[in-house]
Amino acid sequence: MTVELLQQISKQTFETVLMVGGPVLVASLVIGIVISFFQAMTQLQEATITFVPKIIAVFLTLLVSLPWMVKIMVSFTRNIFENIPLYVR
Repeated sequence: MTVELLQQISKQTFETVLMVGGPVLVASLVIGIVISFFQAMTQLQEATITFVPKIIAVFLTLLVSLPWMVKIMVSFTRNIFENIPLYVR
């Protein structure tokens, strides 16, 4: 296995992780910012208020984007398995 091949696999791995985890993280971030603005405007400083909306947002994001995420992960895994002969050289 060459260094270039290892770098390519690492790059593909990080891209896949960001693509699969990105939508959930972005949804959680957006909900957190919206609730923080709401808390700042109302001066309601309760730390536990963000948990339920974030959980709901993450669940809905997963529900909507799970087929796409599975497609990306299966494609990545298939690519790794198909290229095994290149790794053994």
